[in-house]
Amino acid sequence: MKKIKFGPTAQEVPAVVLGCMRIRSADNAQEIIETSVDQGITFFDHADIYGEGLCEEIFGSALQKSTLNRNDLFIQSKCGIVPGKMYDFSKEHIIESVEGSLARLQTDYLDALLLHRPDTLFEPEEVAEAFYLLEKQGKVKYFGVSNQNPGQINLLKSAVSQPLVANQLQFGIKHTEMIDQGLHVNMNDGFAIDRDGGILEYSRLNKMTIQAWSPYQYGFFEGVFIDSLKFPELNKTLKILAEKYNTTPTGLASAWILRHPAQMQVILGTMNKNRMIEVAKASEIVLSREDWYAIYLAAGNQLP
Repeated sequence: MKKIKFGPTAQEVPAVVLGCMRIRSADNAQEIIETSVDQGITFFDHADIYGEGLCEEIFGSALQKSTLNRNDLFIQSKCGIVPGKMYDFSKEHIIESVEGSLARLQTDYLDALLLHRPDTLFEPEEVAEAFYLLEKQGKVKYFGVSNQNPGQINLLKSAVSQPLVANQLQFGIKHTEMIDQGLHVNMNDGFAIDRDGGILEYSRLNKMTIQAWSPYQYGFFEGVFIDSLKFPELNKTLKILAEKYNTTPTGLASAWILRHPAQMQVILGTMNKNRMIEVAKASEIVLSREDWYAIYLAAGNQLP
């Protein structure tokens, strides 16, 4: 398993993360967790809203039944979304959310806490107070954000004393906007539109780890592009290069993300054990520059 530094810290973490949004049954949860760990995927991503808390609850119960050592695992959760109502970065909500996650996960601490989606009503000082208390009480080690742009991150940094180590962003072969605008500088085509404030370069300069969510999806949860009849050229290229690198199209799609020098993590949202194995193995693949760009172009992107 490829390892990377987690943000600006000395902490090494796996390049592949198991996203736990789909852990909805206790029947095989322990087996899923143990298989993940066996493959070197010891980093688990949660959110307080996944399954309305059920995903964390099932994970926590399964972990207690296993022989795994909690200190060998990296458990991350997210908060800030009140489904169907609002986003909430208030001090009270952040602390309450963490307490709920800790209880459901049956653990004393989170390795990382991310703010899930930007709350336009947030006060940086309130967030700073929540982070200070959670860190002081030993309930959260590291802090970060999700789906935020550089301006929002800098505003948060104006009050928060802890380094913001990660930003969870949608990224993959069919969701490349953060790369497109950097390749089309000084152009007037659609690819040149800066949709996120240069978040890719900002993350690299500030040593924030980008965690790529929904890496195999196109659009906003519209579907999986692998083996989709909508993308024949892309899938043809993926199959050819998958054979070259002795992997699968899914493994190759993961390696494509991990090839970027930004040192990203891939969030794998599967509960399929074979998929875990193939993506873990593919984390070691280093695509050539030519093959990386071949995949980028086959996905329908253009170079100026």
